[in-house]
Amino acid sequence: MDAVNTEFVWEALGGDPALLARVSEVVREGALAARLPVRESARACVGACALAAAELGARRAGLAAVPRVRVDDGAVATAFVSERHLLVDGRQPVTFAPLSRFWRTADGWVRTHANYPHHRARLLGALALPGDASVKTVAATLAGRSATDVEDTVYGAGGLAVALRTPEEWAGHEQGRAVSAGPLLHREVVGAGPVRRLTGEPGLPAAGVRVLDLTRVIAGPVATRTLGLLGADVLRVDSPGPPELPDQHADTGFGKRSATLDLADRTDRRRFGELLAGADVVVTGYRPGALDRFGLAPQALAERRPGVVVAQLSAWGAYGPWAGRRGFDSLVQAATGIAVTEGSAGQPGALPAQALDHGTGYLLAAAVLRSLTQQREEGGTRLVRLALARTAAWLTTGSRDDRGAGPADASYDRPYAPNDHAYAPYDRPDDWLAETRGSLGRLRYALSPVSFDGGPADWSRPPGAWGADEACWA
Repeated sequence: MDAVNTEFVWEALGGDPALLARVSEVVREGALAARLPVRESARACVGACALAAAELGARRAGLAAVPRVRVDDGAVATAFVSERHLLVDGRQPVTFAPLSRFWRTADGWVRTHANYPHHRARLLGALALPGDASVKTVAATLAGRSATDVEDTVYGAGGLAVALRTPEEWAGHEQGRAVSAGPLLHREVVGAGPVRRLTGEPGLPAAGVRVLDLTRVIAGPVATRTLGLLGADVLRVDSPGPPELPDQHADTGFGKRSATLDLADRTDRRRFGELLAGADVVVTGYRPGALDRFGLAPQALAERRPGVVVAQLSAWGAYGPWAGRRGFDSLVQAATGIAVTEGSAGQPGALPAQALDHGTGYLLAAAVLRSLTQQREEGGTRLVRLALARTAAWLTTGSRDDRGAGPADASYDRPYAPNDHAYAPYDRPDDWLAETRGSLGRLRYALSPVSFDGGPADWSRPPGAWGADEACWA
């Protein structure tokens, strides 16, 4: 069984095991409490990311020792629900739309996602309901249909719905088997590339690295937000429509700029090519193959920009019958059995955070940082690939089987013991919140949990309006 700890993640990243001695942890009871080991997995993702950052900074600066990393469950738990802590001029955003929820069906439950207006329209269209249909009307319609029928019908119309499955049902599903057969994160060299001997200060390990951010929602933006914290020049590029949800963009827009380009337009496509010619990292968060027609397949990027790091994120993975489907954290929780495990009395439940999104985001950032470190010695065009469903498989198969045991506690069995293991309650989330002012107004936000000696404590810039920046490198 996979272990849910930093050692396992660091090994998956190809890191030197000796560096794990540089990591210390502060365990806080009550943080991210769940039946599954959410706290342990979140700690592992953040700890591995912080260690990858500290390692890269040390290598660039020529230090003999990697700075010490400290992972505090309080900071991690606060950051993993950053969207809930965000305040914009004192207003708390709505994180889920009314039609994004679990619904009873004739034979079970189905989970829908309709936060974006176009997804709401497709959901209602698939159900042959008017655009102003109420929650009560949708509930009555779904109650008379089977969960898998709704799943297939809504996906066929371009919407998002997933039937609730048990862990055993997902393990027997063709997509579940395809996801579980692969590693937690996929790494490979897909082409030649020069050795890049970057130098710099250890505190900003990604300084001077240009990151082309083609991601949306949470997981991908969390990864690029982290790279922005560490000094990278992050430029997020979106299609002009449909726009990103404003509050979602505010939460994940720290440390980066935002521009829009229409790749179907010849002029914008030329400008995008100029951006790509100067990029060191390309991060994508769309369905596998969705951007290939624009020359963004890994092999094509290896030819267009030798030495680039290509980081790909998807919901369901690159292989299997669901590889081309859209998906979000809440849907993956429903499909993979997590919602059943966390539920009770016949009611589906949920993790205490969108932990698949946030955890995979920090894993993605860690994989990019480790790829940059490897390039210093070996060169090459490098590909890393992650999926929310694979992170879910790690979370569920790396957990204890005694579901009735309640929230995971500090005695959870793990072979890796850090050099410092302090314990404290999680009762002051305000300790990891900050405020700033910018073009979006007064923001209260969660600080990054990625922390190492000499590293940055906060982002150098607040988020700006979506699409408001020029499509050029700083």
